[in-house]
Amino acid sequence: MFFYQLLLDGGAVMWIIAIAAVIASVVFVIKTFQFHREEINAHELINGLENVLKRDGFVEAISLCDNTPGPVARVVGAAILAFQRGDKDLQQAVDAACLEEVPRLERYVGLIGTVGYIAPLLGFFGTILGLMEAFQTIHQTQSVYLSAGQLSGAVHMALITTAAGLAVAIPCYVAYNYLASRIHTLALDIELASTEMLGFFERRRAEKGDAQ
Repeated sequence: MFFYQLLLDGGAVMWIIAIAAVIASVVFVIKTFQFHREEINAHELINGLENVLKRDGFVEAISLCDNTPGPVARVVGAAILAFQRGDKDLQQAVDAACLEEVPRLERYVGLIGTVGYIAPLLGFFGTILGLMEAFQTIHQTQSVYLSAGQLSGAVHMALITTAAGLAVAIPCYVAYNYLASRIHTLALDIELASTEMLGFFERRRAEKGDAQ
C-alpha cells in the first residue's frame, strides 16, 4: 500500500519511472541467469577437446561443444568444424562465430544503462511539474496567505519523483556495470579458448606436414 500510495502521489511521471524500473529489473534477472548458465571453465573445456582431438575424435569433440552451454563452446565448435572441413583460414570461422555470440551477450544490457540515465531526468521532470502545480495553486488562490495543505500535494509530488528517479538510477548503474564486467569476462574466455584451439590446430598441421 505504501508504494502504491507513492505512485498515486507522484503522478504520471512516477508511473513511468516505476515501469522503467520493472523493465530494468526483469532484464537484469534474465541476463544474470543467462551469464550464470553460460559461464564455464574455458581451460578445462580446451584440455578436454585437445585430448579428444589428438585421437582425431572430431565427432566426439563437436558433440562435447554442442552439449556444453555458452558462447565459448560455440565459438570453439565453429573452429573445429572449420578444421574438419579443411578450411585454411580458421580465424575467419572464429571471427564469424564471435560476431554472432558477442552481440547476443550484449543484447538488452544497454536497456538497463538507458534506464539508469533517464530515471533522474524523469525525476527532475516530475519535480518541475510539481513546482508548476504549486505556482498554479498560488496563482489561482491570488492570496498572500496560503495554507500548507494547499501546497503540500504539489511539493510532495516534486520530492517523490526526484527521490524515485535517483532510487532507480543508482541500482541500474550498478547492475549495468556488473553485467558489463560479466560480458567482458566471457569475451576474454572466448578469446582465450579460441586462441588455444587455433594454436592446437596449427601444431597439428605442422605435425602432419613434417610427417609427410
